[in-house]
Amino acid sequence: MAYLVDKIKEGITIHYIETPKFKTNLITIFLTIPLSREGVTKDTLLPAILKNGTNNLKTQEEINKVLEEMYGATFNCGIDKTGDNHVIKFYLETLNDQFTLSDENLIQRAIGLILDIVFDPLVIDNKFNEEYVSMEKENIRKLINSKIDDKDRYALDRCIEEMYKDKPYGLYKYGYEEDLDGINSKNLYEYYKELISNAKIDMFISGDFKTDEIKTIIEKNGIIDKLEKRKPQNIINNEQTEKKEKQQEKTLAESMDITQGKLVLGLDIDFYKENSKYAVALYNVILGESATSKLFQNVREKASLAYSARSNYLRQKNNIFIRCGIEIKNYNKALAIIKEQLEDMKTGKFTDEDIQSAKKYIVSGIEAVQDEQDSEITYYFGQELSGKLTNFEEYIKNINNVTKEQILEIANSINVNTIYFLKN
Repeated sequence: MAYLVDKIKEGITIHYIETPKFKTNLITIFLTIPLSREGVTKDTLLPAILKNGTNNLKTQEEINKVLEEMYGATFNCGIDKTGDNHVIKFYLETLNDQFTLSDENLIQRAIGLILDIVFDPLVIDNKFNEEYVSMEKENIRKLINSKIDDKDRYALDRCIEEMYKDKPYGLYKYGYEEDLDGINSKNLYEYYKELISNAKIDMFISGDFKTDEIKTIIEKNGIIDKLEKRKPQNIINNEQTEKKEKQQEKTLAESMDITQGKLVLGLDIDFYKENSKYAVALYNVILGESATSKLFQNVREKASLAYSARSNYLRQKNNIFIRCGIEIKNYNKALAIIKEQLEDMKTGKFTDEDIQSAKKYIVSGIEAVQDEQDSEITYYFGQELSGKLTNFEEYIKNINNVTKEQILEIANSINVNTIYFLKN
């Protein structure tokens, strides 16, 4: 496998992942912009509009027909929140040319199609198709209103919203229903033009190909060449850029018609040494990410206080989130045992065996990333946004070099910021 980066212009980068492991080529485009209250709902609406038609293919039916002609190629798009950035994502997967019945150059057609969808959308009289905008606004409205359906995710989002109140990361990634009525085909197209002129653009091509041939295809297509260079004001997202001020622990409880309580603890990591993320990753696995973790064993298995108990590390914001599904009456007991595990981590009540088990868990996960094209692209995109490239071998080496003393440093830099409880 070879990973090559070609910085076409300032703010526009093409990433090539040459690998013979897959029978498909996967092409992705990421548009990265700062999260903002003014733009968050429009960002969510844009990919939904763009997938409906281009200046060459006026309807989604025409696009789907071309995809079918390309041996059932698949296209998808969406939105993500990465640190203080909003990322609009487009994916097109097609069969590798060597598996086609004749020399069809599918990768050239695929590159042309995804570039058309993103950069040459259907525009009528300097605005998007009004029917598409109206239809997709209602779809986004339903999406926003459905956030309470997944109570586990809703509780996490509410905890984040409280921790980052009036800050970009506190915004709901799909936007807000009250914004939709003010969006129309004209102002959305104006917003799109501004976004395309300013967003950080990253295009990834993964598959079995020759990079020089792909470069030629992109150059002949001409769309990328027409884009102006830009200085995207996206934030470098890593453990060193997100500084924490110690906050007084706050507790918030909300009621909803539920049968299982959702308990979320948002933890701040007040530690900024270079490469601290590796020690934090191990701390998090020992604390709550794996089935052998302290939270799983003590809160769920031994005390039988939780249906689920886990933690996850949010590197871009220097946070760990503990999430438990519990019987509502067990709130105080569960919280006490969770805090006991945090104290045990601070005093070193974990073994060398725990550390080795956590290292194996993370290494296994990193190796698995390389077995899926989209996961591999996501990894390298994360490296791009962090401002520093660490390949898989280096990552594994850095994990294996972490000591117990480094994990203890992390443990003693962690403070509870917010406790959120969703109850009946």
